[in-house]
Amino acid sequence: MLITFKRILKSSWLNFTRDGGIAGATIFILVMAIFLVSSLFLLKEASQFLILAIKEKVDISVYFKEDSTEKDILNVKEEISKIPEVKKVEYVSKEMALQIFVERHKDDPLLMEALREVGGNPFLASLNIKALEAGQYEKITQFLENPSFENLIEKIDYYQRKPIIERIFSLTNFAKKTGILLSIALVMVTILVTFNTIRLAILNSSEEIKIQRIVGASNWFIRGPFLIQGAISGIFAILISFLIFSLICWILTPKIEILFPGLNLFNLLTKNLKFLIPIQIFTGIGLGVISSLIAIRKYLRV
Repeated sequence: MLITFKRILKSSWLNFTRDGGIAGATIFILVMAIFLVSSLFLLKEASQFLILAIKEKVDISVYFKEDSTEKDILNVKEEISKIPEVKKVEYVSKEMALQIFVERHKDDPLLMEALREVGGNPFLASLNIKALEAGQYEKITQFLENPSFENLIEKIDYYQRKPIIERIFSLTNFAKKTGILLSIALVMVTILVTFNTIRLAILNSSEEIKIQRIVGASNWFIRGPFLIQGAISGIFAILISFLIFSLICWILTPKIEILFPGLNLFNLLTKNLKFLIPIQIFTGIGLGVISSLIAIRKYLRV
């Protein structure tokens, strides 16, 4: 048994090194497959990061009347926090609102001049509310429209923001569904291309397989070298694709962070290595071995 296994290993390596062009083509296709699957995985993680970042910016504000005391506002905040749909409530005092406005528009002399002409603090205290889902803002607004809050609340900006909120959440849901469908389609194409490439490589050895059949070689003795060749091609493809993929992420990270602050591709890659490496191993070795196993069945039929 051990001798047979050694012969299979030797035959696999000899065939792999002898057919350099075919082996190179197989490795290239597997590199593309691994690179594609890795890109889809990282794209999914990046899109989730961006979707969460966008959702974090979505909120509604409740503005309180000038004579509302801080105690009354904090009581409202406590009541709102009890609603299951509410994710987060932040209190913004009049002073904080003024400070935020000045910090945000300090380089705009026209707005700064207008603020000085108004005199005093024109801003109202408010509560910024974040919901778990877009559809829950309406229910929160209805709660705030309760007559018991009528003497405290000046206005709620939900109805002004409603079209934007619904648009953002519909776009993020569309992006999720599109990403899943695109991933499935690309993976299917990759599997078909890989299978056909390995089948062509086995076709090149069809005469050798026929001779082995004539002299009485067992199916596993014939099949073994091709399965191991598929695994060897997969291992080389994993190493090459991982190096290329890591280098591309490292190069692109500074450029992408300019467009999307906080989105560090290289950090995203390193944080997800425990998931990415098994995916690459399964894609490289799995595709190589399984494609070889299926492709050679034709030549082993009695």
